[in-house]
Formats: sequence, structure tokens, C-alpha cells
Amino acid sequence: MASPLKKLISSFLLIFSSTIIIASSEPPCRHYKSIISFGDSSADTGNYLRLSSDVNHPPQAAFLPYGETFFHSPPAITPTARFRQNHLFSSALAEFLGLPYVPLNFGSQNVSFEKGINFAVYGATALDRAFLVEKGIESDFTNVSLSVQLNIFKQILPNLCASSSRDCREMLEDSLILMGEIGVNDYTYPFFEGKSFDKIKDLVPLVIKAISSAIVNLIDLGGKTFVVPGSFPLGCIPAYLTLFQTAKEEDYDPFTGCLPWLNEFGEHHNEQLKTELKRLQQLYPHASIIYADHYNSMYRFFREPAKHGFKNRPLGASCGVGGKYNFTVSEDQCGYRGVSYCPNPSEYVHWDGYHSTEATYRKMAQGLLNGPYATPAFNWSCLGSGSADK
Repeated sequence: MASPLKKLISSFLLIFSSTIIIASSEPPCRHYKSIISFGDSSADTGNYLRLSSDVNHPPQAAFLPYGETFFHSPPAITPTARFRQNHLFSSALAEFLGLPYVPLNFGSQNVSFEKGINFAVYGATALDRAFLVEKGIESDFTNVSLSVQLNIFKQILPNLCASSSRDCREMLEDSLILMGEIGVNDYTYPFFEGKSFDKIKDLVPLVIKAISSAIVNLIDLGGKTFVVPGSFPLGCIPAYLTLFQTAKEEDYDPFTGCLPWLNEFGEHHNEQLKTELKRLQQLYPHASIIYADHYNSMYRFFREPAKHGFKNRPLGASCGVGGKYNFTVSEDQCGYRGVSYCPNPSEYVHWDGYHSTEATYRKMAQGLLNGPYATPAFNWSCLGSGSADK
């Protein structure tokens, strides 16, 4: 007969092994029914224009050629208020997953889980504007930071749930929650205001904390599946290349023409974000928190542009005027009178000085869904009627 001590050890091992199995098991499959989107212009489908109070000086997206095409349609007669040629990253995901295109939320009376919900606003930051102002960062593009977007979502959530026969948590569980891209503007504003590199770098852990806090809030509400994009390669973006342009050849990557020190900053943000997402995944094992590697997904286009269908000089903007990168840090930007744009924007990585083309976002969405730019990889057995092979 086994001794009491052996029985105790056996019981402990049984409990311990069971715990390991539970902790290492994958989150249950969710058949996504819609997208809930937070973030900045990467996902803004018209919110900034609806929120703009200066009717005499509307934003660039109020004018063509913004929105010149609408998902393979002929050229648009009127712009669609998106800060892109048209296709956004969130829209590309929706298309591949067979979900509704995410509409704007602000100013709309027809908001529902079934159609998707979008709080993303052009110029939005992860950190609150009041906090940035305290740090001496004065940009006044918008006050709709990530926490503001989240609070508005919480305010309208009871009404959204009341209008449906499904349980509120169930609707959140069945939604793919896109957390950005968000955070790049927290760095863009101080960079363009001439703040020191060290001061800007000090913002990184604060930005990561803001993103993490929003995810935890949404998990508490019932969210189960999150896509969290990292930073782009900032040193390859026309606006940054123009602002920090130098005459020193050694300042540039000889293979891409990008600015390595800016790309290293983006990678620093991404490493901290990945570390935090791993921590959250351990704390919430029944949620699925997917890191979208925007940096490497886009960087491949600069290393081998022709391989991916882009021009051999991929750093310039398709729509813009002036300088080496077809961009001017002034009012003479895409969307304003007299500023030209290329007839085949799909040959370009960049649409304007800050934003990518529809072709870029489609390829990035494919890289996210089909690999290898998602960690962990998408579980295709979990998907509903959509297909990334569309």
C-alpha cells in the first residue's frame, strides 16, 4: 500500500500536470462576426472629417484624390474621407475574412455590432492630449486619444447591446478587435516639433502601457480576440525622410535608402510591445492576443520592391509634390489644389507623405493572415465564412 506521502505527491503531480494542460491549451475558436476598430488614420473611415469643426478648412481627406477608388470600383466622384487612396488595413482584413467593411462611428445614427464599430480617428494618440501638452508636446490635431475612444465605446455599449437579441459579452466575444495601429502619432508630433530623441524615447513605455490598459479593459468587457499592430519602419516613410534628410550618404541604409536610426526607434517600440503582449497573454490565457508585425511586413517592400509589385524606387509618395520623396512639409500636400498624383498608385508603397497605398495594405493584410507576420499565427479553423485567398 502506498504511503500517505506518496499519495500526496501523486495527487500533487496529477493536479500540476492538469494545470499545465489547461494553461497551454489554445483559446477556443471564435467565428468572427464583425470588427471593432480603435486607432488612428490607419483605420479611420471618416471619423475625423465628421468631428472636424472648421468647415472653411476641412482636412485633406475631404478632397480628391483621397478615396479615388473604392475597393476596385471606378474612380470616385466624391472622396470617402479616408486618409488613403481608399483601402485601409482594417478594410483589407474585413475583405479577407468575409466581414462587413467597418463604417465610421462618430456622427452616425446607425451603429451596430453586426456592421462593425469604428472609433479610429486621424491623428489620434495612445496617450491623452493633456498629458502630451504637460510634456511640452503641443500638437492639436485631435483630442480623441485611445482612452477617449474606449470611454465612448463604453458609453454606447448598453444601447448597442439593448438593440440586439444576443448577450453583450457574446457579441464582444464574436468580434475581432483591432487595436490600432496606435502610438506612432505620439512620436510623430514631438519628432516634428524638434523634441530631443531621449525625450521621445521616454514616451515608449507610457505608450505601451496605454495600449495594454485598453486591451485589459476590453477583456473585462468580454473581448476575446485582439489584433495589435506594431510600429511601421518610420525611417522609410516620406515625411520622416524629408524632415531628417541629410547630405551624408553613410546616414542611409545602402540597400533600402531608409534612415536606420528611425527604424531602430520603431523596433524599440515593437520589442516593448511584444513583451507586454506576452505578459497579457499569460494573464489572460483564454483570450487570443495577436501581434501584427507591421514593421517587417512593410520593410520587405523596400528591400525587394519589384518582387512585391512596386517600383524600384519605393520611398517616394504617389500623391504629393517636391523634393526627393515627392513630399513637402507644408500646406502643399496631397489633397490640396495643384498637387498632382500618379495614375497608378498600386505601383507605390506610399500614398502620401504619411500613409500607405491600398496595394500596400492588401499585401500586409495577406501577410498577417497567411503568415508570417502574426504572432501567434491566425488559426484558420477558427474563421467563419471568410478566406484569405479571396
